[in-house]
Amino acid sequence: MLARYLSSVGLAVALLVAMTFGTAPLAGQAQGGLSKPVVSGKVPRTPDGKPDFQGTWDVSTVTPLERPADFGGRLVLSDDEVRKLQGNEAARVERGAKPSDPDRGAPKVDGNVGGYNNFWIARGDRILRINGQARSSVIVDPPDGKVPEQTAEAKKRNAVARGSVALPQSDAPENIQVRGAGAFDDIELRPLAERCIMAFGSSSGPPTLPNYFYNNLKQIVQTPQSIMILIEMIHDARIVGMNAQHAPSNIRSWMGDSVGRWEGDTLVIETTNFTQKTRYRGSSENLKVTERLTRTDEKTILYQFTVEDPSTWARPWSGEYTWLKTDDQIYEYACHEHNYAMGDILRGERILDKEKQQEEAPKK
Repeated sequence: MLARYLSSVGLAVALLVAMTFGTAPLAGQAQGGLSKPVVSGKVPRTPDGKPDFQGTWDVSTVTPLERPADFGGRLVLSDDEVRKLQGNEAARVERGAKPSDPDRGAPKVDGNVGGYNNFWIARGDRILRINGQARSSVIVDPPDGKVPEQTAEAKKRNAVARGSVALPQSDAPENIQVRGAGAFDDIELRPLAERCIMAFGSSSGPPTLPNYFYNNLKQIVQTPQSIMILIEMIHDARIVGMNAQHAPSNIRSWMGDSVGRWEGDTLVIETTNFTQKTRYRGSSENLKVTERLTRTDEKTILYQFTVEDPSTWARPWSGEYTWLKTDDQIYEYACHEHNYAMGDILRGERILDKEKQQEEAPKK
């Protein structure tokens, strides 16, 4: 009888522990999978007493946005895994830096002639850490670290667009080839980054993310009335109006309309009013992004975001990563300096138009 009693008590305790701790994927995480910011040390403040975000921040990391299948859904990495991943990246850079063989043959052309070589790539060498935990992905919710599957409506909408237009937020827009007539017939059908309107990989944001390529800096200028976030890649500048009202729904822009407020020492930015041409990861003009910036110490900002668009995803999804203070300088990004490709695309298409007209003209 006593044994059965102790066994029952043990089972009840086990169930209680599971109910208490089993629902949270990690200690220190808030609702939606986002971490509870841990502030250590003295945080610099502005004259009006708010945390001071001003300065230049480096967001480079080799931690991907979405979690690779290798980690079996685990968000936190072991020290051995971190050493291996960072070592692999260092080895990749070292291999890419070796001189090319002058006697090598011509590369095989399969429709993609390539982009930048290793000399230009500076995507970073660090694995993301938050509250001391090494992360396998930026996305924390859904728990599998993946962007949720698109709705049927969104898949149909994006299939139509993908047939004739290169998506604006392509990771390597200069390599994108699209199907259908007209893809190179009009510069407005080319990706936004290729046209130097917005940075690729959502560097511009919101959400403003690492681009895993180069130009990894972001600069913040802060006043009580507004906050400016400057992105090094394609020199995008976003102005956040503090404690303001959103613009009317008929006024839309590439990076949306950003309105900020303070929740304690966390800067919360809500952005709506996106143009339907932005299409972040196939989103619609109903996209809403909520960002949370917390300065956790003198050298770190914890950046968290939640993406919502019922027209594209059945549920919101969230992620987080750190920005590190740097003394590096942001230089001008001369995006279209000596860019002859756009003109050549259009001139070539006009030549084809003229040849077609001549072929269709009645022979005299």
